[in-house]
Formats: sequence, C-alpha cells, structure tokens
Amino acid sequence: MKRFLTLLLIAVLAAGGLQAKNYKLTSPNGRTVVDVDVQGRITWSVSHNGQRILAPSAVSMTVAGKEIGLDPKVKSAKTNKVKSAIAAPFWRQMFINYTYNELELTLDDGWTVYFRAYDKEGVAYRFESTSVKKDDRVTAELAEFNFTGDYTAYVPYSSGGPNNPFRTSFESRYTVAPLSAFRDNEVAFSPLLVCLDNGLRVEISDSDIEAYPGMFLRKGLNPNSLRGEFAPYPAEVKETPERGQVIVTSYTDYLAVIRESASKKEPRSFPWRLMAIAESDTALPTNNLVYLLASPSRIQNVSWIKPGKVAWDWWNWWNITGVDFTAGINTQTYKYYIDFASANGIEYVVLDEGWSDPLDIMRIKPVIDLRELCRYAESKGVGLVLWAVSYVLDKDLEKACKTYSRMGIKGFKVDFMDRDDQTIPEQLYRIAEMAANYQMIVDYHGMYKPAGMNRTWPNVLNFEGVWGLEQMKWSRDDMVEYDVTFPYIRMLSGQVDYTPGAMRNQLRHEFTPNNGNPTSQGTRARQVAEYVVFDAPFEMLCDNPSAYMKEQETTDFITAIPTVWDETRILQGEIGKYIVTARRKGEKWYIGGLTNWDARDISLDLSGLTKGTHAVTVYRDGVNATRNATDYVLDSLEIPMNKPFLVHLAPGGGFAMVIE
Repeated sequence: MKRFLTLLLIAVLAAGGLQAKNYKLTSPNGRTVVDVDVQGRITWSVSHNGQRILAPSAVSMTVAGKEIGLDPKVKSAKTNKVKSAIAAPFWRQMFINYTYNELELTLDDGWTVYFRAYDKEGVAYRFESTSVKKDDRVTAELAEFNFTGDYTAYVPYSSGGPNNPFRTSFESRYTVAPLSAFRDNEVAFSPLLVCLDNGLRVEISDSDIEAYPGMFLRKGLNPNSLRGEFAPYPAEVKETPERGQVIVTSYTDYLAVIRESASKKEPRSFPWRLMAIAESDTALPTNNLVYLLASPSRIQNVSWIKPGKVAWDWWNWWNITGVDFTAGINTQTYKYYIDFASANGIEYVVLDEGWSDPLDIMRIKPVIDLRELCRYAESKGVGLVLWAVSYVLDKDLEKACKTYSRMGIKGFKVDFMDRDDQTIPEQLYRIAEMAANYQMIVDYHGMYKPAGMNRTWPNVLNFEGVWGLEQMKWSRDDMVEYDVTFPYIRMLSGQVDYTPGAMRNQLRHEFTPNNGNPTSQGTRARQVAEYVVFDAPFEMLCDNPSAYMKEQETTDFITAIPTVWDETRILQGEIGKYIVTARRKGEKWYIGGLTNWDARDISLDLSGLTKGTHAVTVYRDGVNATRNATDYVLDSLEIPMNKPFLVHLAPGGGFAMVIE
C-alpha cells in the first residue's frame, strides 16, 4: 500500500505540473531500495535489507554539449513490474526466472533514465535517448559509486599502468585492499568486488556494451568512492608489423560517436551500469544480472551452435611425441590432433597462431594443407577452428567467413583486442554477426569480460578477460589463490577462456615456468576439477595429445564432463580460500572443488541435489599429492545422499565427482 501511494503521489504531481524531487524504487520482494533524487542533478542511493550500500551518487552523460542529469526536468515518472523467464542457451543454467521493478524517468529533450531493482540479482541504471543525432559526440559520462565505509575491495588494475591505462589484456590478478588505498593514478577494469558489512557483497560492472566504451574505475572524490572512467575514442592508431595488432597512439577529446540518429520508435540506449548484490560469497558466481540486462539474442535459431571440448595446440607448443614426423605447425601434426580428438569424443581442434600469414588471414602457410585437414577432420567427426588477430580478420571479414565456412571451418578464435574503446565493441559485434551469418562460432581471446554479448550473440562461446593457465608458461605468480578468487568476481560477467587441463603438475615450492613444456601449479585433481568449476562452453584441453593418451583414465574423466548445464549451484566456498560447485546436466550431477594452498577437509551435504543411494565416481587428490602433485585416486562408490560425504583436498588441490 505504501508503494502504491508513493506512485500515486508521483502521478498526481506530474499531472499537476509540479516537479517531484525524490523517487523511491523497491524490488518486488521489498529487500532492495533505490532512492533517486533529481534536485540539481540526478543521484541514486541503494539499501539492501536496511543496510545502506550506496550513498547518493551522481549519474550523467554529456552529449552534443549538454550534460544530461544536471538540473534535470522530469516530464513524467512511472514504474514497471516485470516477472518473467528466459531461455539461456550455453549459459550456466538453461532457464533464468527473474523479477524486477523499474523506474522510468522521462526528462526533457528526449532523454530517459531507467533504474531497476531485481529480487535476486541487484540494481542497475541506464540512459536512453530519442533525440540524439548521427555524429553527435559523447564527451563525458559521470558514474559515481560512493560507499558508506572504507570497505575491502578486490581490484584488478589495468596492466597498462598510469601511462597507458586503456591498453590492457584484462588479465590482471586482484589487489585486495581498502577502498581508501585505491591507487591515485591508476584505473581498474570491471567487475570489481566490494565486501561490505554482514557478509554483503557488491560487484560493480556494466552490461550491453555496444558501440560504446567499457567502464573502467578510478578513485573518486572521497576515500570511499569510485567513479567510472572510459577510454576516449581513438584519434590515431598503428598496426604492428609482426602480428597485425592495432595500437592507439593518440586519443580524441570525446568518448563515443553516435552512429545513427535516434527516434521515438528506435531510441539510442547506452550501457547499463550495475551493482550486483549478494548476501554471501557463494551467491556471486551464479548471479545473472549482467546476462539479464543484455540485449536479447539476435540469432533466432541457435540449433547450429555446438559447444564442446577442444584439443588445443599452442599451450603445449605442439610437443607431441612418439611420431615419425617433425612435430610443429604442419599438416601431419594437426592430423595427429584430429585423430586424438576423434578417438576421445572431443568436438574441436584449434589451429592457433602460425597457420596463416600473420597480416593476411587469406594466405595459408605452405606447410598447412587446410583443405585436406578440413576433409580429414570431417571424416573423423571433428570441427576445426582457426586463430586470428581481430584486426586482421576484420579487414577481410566477409571474405574469410565465406571462404572458410565453405571449406568446412566451424569458427574463429579471435585474439589481441587488448582495449575496449568504442571501436573494439563495434568490431567484436561486427565479427560475431558476420560469423553467425555463416553459422560459425567465435572464441574471443585477449579481450574484456563478456558484458552481455554472450546473450546477444550466443555463437560467441568463450571470452578471455581472465588470468588463465597460459600465464604458467612465463609467470611465477600465484595462480592457485587466483583460481579460488576469480570465480566469485569475473565469472559473474560470464564464461571464461581459462584453458585448463595440464598433465604436468607441480607443488608450490617446485613450480618453474616453462614456455615450451609448461606445467601447472597445484595438483592433477585440481586441473580436473576446473572443468566443473569454471564456466566455459568452448573448453580447451590445453596439454598435448601424447600426454593425454598416456593418462587415458584422466582423459576419459575430463572428456565426459559437459560444457553447458541445466543448473548450477555453489555448495560451499569463501573467496580466496575455496569453492565447491555443483552442476546438473540431465539427471547427472557433477561437483568440483578447489582449495588454495591450504589443505582442506570438506563435508558435502548432497541431500539437496537428489535422494536415495547413487553410484558416484570421485577423482581426488592421492595420499601422496603433497609429495607429487600428479598423484590422484579415482574411486567408484555407492553413496546415500542423506549422509555427509567427506573429501580431503591437498594444498593446491581439488576434486571432481559425478553422481549417476
């Protein structure tokens, strides 16, 4: 009744020509409240379960010389209540049920600001315009996040540093520190996690980034504040001669260019700025806010999109053994990979860097007979995917898609974007659309988080934006702790191209990077568990086929794990310490657990998954995994679901289990 009276008051004031100054939006379950103030400028604040999350924070956009949100004049205000469900193919669950209330503030000059409060996921806002014209320029955007205390934050700083902050591969590890310690002269990319009191967690991110730069974060005006920072539109770029990467050498003084004039029938929407809200660490990896805010799929029939496992060449440096030919980037080596994939039910083989001229995707290296490989792969029931630098592919985009799809190629692994100014989302949407026109899948490597593109273009199956296993080829930094941190932060935005599966595993004290013959930190069972814990519809087997064939028991376990799911739950976990994930495919449950460098005994309550007594297969750390990281045990058991199941994780260890 109170909410109804508030809305009635808004309607009466608007009808009487008076200006309401404050608007209250409450989630349908009443637990999240957004207060919007329009006195002088638009600010919003947020509370959850009576706890203030966000102090008044200003929002605005400056377009064509006018700051929208400064001295706003509200022409009308209305709320919409939405309760619905959507299919979510290739996501962590098959369907998403959701409920939210929305406040729609229509301003003068054809602008509208939308605020949403979801029951489960969090809050968000976006600007929309019916009046912007083609070639109008967005010169600034203000997105403040003023917190009420000096809370601990998990901050992924840009690897470009203060001198080149907007050039980054979005692969940084997290700096854990109070908000007040945010570095004055650096920016971080999103999502960024803030840990509030009483176990409350808030992640700042964005969604539906299209023809607009992504949002970085910078220190705000007070010690507990952050504000959005956006890469300006490039003024000049140069192409690197060795790889065809494009690097920005200078920027303009604006953020974005409006490509088409808006109208009342087709308004121009700008990205959502969001705060995902969770009441515990374990609620973060399954928060669907970014996906829900994205534009719906532009592919009507997705039946041709096939997720699956991938035999990958680059990480293992083509180091196959026991063959009578020279291993490397050549036709014979890739036939070996195809044979391995076919024999093990692996859907794809990637031809990574080196199969073509680095500056011309239409020029195949003489050592590669691609037509013969396509013929051979088809005869074996395996799909081939080609690696490409994004700019090089984009130069010949339709020609490449047309030529290679007719040849039998199933998709592209696209690499080295390393920025997110307006031109990059435009390029990536363009590539995704053209690939879809030719029924080709895409794996985006060297880029930012999905930001909803995976809903709009579901043929894009993987996105990097994660400090993945490739780092072990050259870095000594701690990956084990990162593995139990990023699922709570980065995976909220969507799937990752982390590339697990190392067969050579090392303990903490003995780990040494090796580019040509790489290993992983932590145990073998950890690598297996990552196939359950990490979201990845297009999941690599990073090691070489010779190593997997020598470890057939492990290979069989890995290849039997699905890559898309009907349901996902986080059973236990604490950020930076451990995580236990349960996923259902059909009638089977798959459970994966990872720990940091602390040994851990976990008691699993399985009664919420299924009833009765079931056959269970468990792949876990062996008793000697503290001496030899490759040691594991594979058990087949009959387990009653109404009793706790105990499993021990070695330091840097893990486990995976299947409930039949």
